[in-house]
Amino acid sequence: MDDFFSADERMQLRAHGIVIFAGRVIFDARAPITDQQLSAIEAACIGPVPPSLLALWRETAGGALDYDLSVRMNGSEEPVHWAELFGYGPEGFLDLPGWIAHEREHGAGTDTQGKGWAPKLAALPFGGFEDSDRIYAVTEPGAQFGHILAWKQGLPEAWPHAMHQDGLATVATDLEGALAALHLAEDPLAPAGDYFTGQALLDYLDERHGDHGLDLDLADKLIAYYRRALIDWRTPLTEGRLAQEAPLAAQIAQRHAIATDDAGLINELAAAGLRFEAPLHGSALPTDLALSHGAYAAAAALVEADAPLSPDALDNIEGAISPELTQELLARGAQPSMHAMAQCVAAGAPAAARVIAKAYEKAHDDLPQAFESARGALLEQLQAALAEASSAGLSQELGAEGLAERIRHLQSFSL
Repeated sequence: MDDFFSADERMQLRAHGIVIFAGRVIFDARAPITDQQLSAIEAACIGPVPPSLLALWRETAGGALDYDLSVRMNGSEEPVHWAELFGYGPEGFLDLPGWIAHEREHGAGTDTQGKGWAPKLAALPFGGFEDSDRIYAVTEPGAQFGHILAWKQGLPEAWPHAMHQDGLATVATDLEGALAALHLAEDPLAPAGDYFTGQALLDYLDERHGDHGLDLDLADKLIAYYRRALIDWRTPLTEGRLAQEAPLAAQIAQRHAIATDDAGLINELAAAGLRFEAPLHGSALPTDLALSHGAYAAAAALVEADAPLSPDALDNIEGAISPELTQELLARGAQPSMHAMAQCVAAGAPAAARVIAKAYEKAHDDLPQAFESARGALLEQLQAALAEASSAGLSQELGAEGLAERIRHLQSFSL
């Protein structure tokens, strides 16, 4: 246990549902596990609860986490949402006995020996997020005992660059290592966007201070402790060791450059030796990610740095890309699909769409029919999204006006 907080401060924090464990902040913490509860859990498992997980449960059997986690899974870089620690009550996604019963009945996976799920669990679910992401501790005696695994649900084929089948990967060989893998990619006190990691914890502290009397100085001290998980990519970049010695920091630096559409930072990263060859989010390469986020200055810088891109890089355009950048992407291997053309039209980039059409015509003689088919399919998707947003009183990510504008762009475009 580190000495950042005094024993009295830890008691004050615990009174407000906050526990410090293995260098990480757990909030909305529940009561510790009882011996009776532990016996019931171990009766459902092949082996005992690993000591590190038991140590956590002696502090809190349930709670919330607010960190970033990325795991290599099925050849992609998958973000894993580990926001919850399961406990006893309430029922639903946070209920540990419910998840144990679910695994014993349905067992969506394999055990560590690849034999299929046994009536007793080889891997115990103890955290995750709703039903899409789960964290397990291996209870099966042997070389992998105590390993922490991440399971992630595959998404439908319509989600570009997402993992389309369920995945399972090792996070770390023990719970301490898994918690150490939790990090902050961006400073929650200076976020790059409206939604950011740390928001849930900051809101929780505001509520505990305003409604329950949490000392403001202690809350500020907790935030300072929490921010120690912030990954520093600027120092290794300045010192010339980012590409060789800091792979996670290099990933985060690339994501930051794309999120802020910072061509200058892309140039710095290229000069530091980064090749931009590894997926950053799912199977999306840096260039793909920049294009799908409308970060066209960063995308142009990546092209200039000779960064690779996927053949379907133009299929996920989300903004008014220039015809010049479109032409360069086509020259570097992006395919001139009719879906890409329709996406450009909808996004308000008709000149780029015509560049794609010209490239498409070099190898196909069905441009009018193919485009009408792609336009109709995209119109149907956008109109359904607009109807759903309107009926639910929601704006969706684009906003109702943004969806309607894309529909108008598609309807008014002529070849």
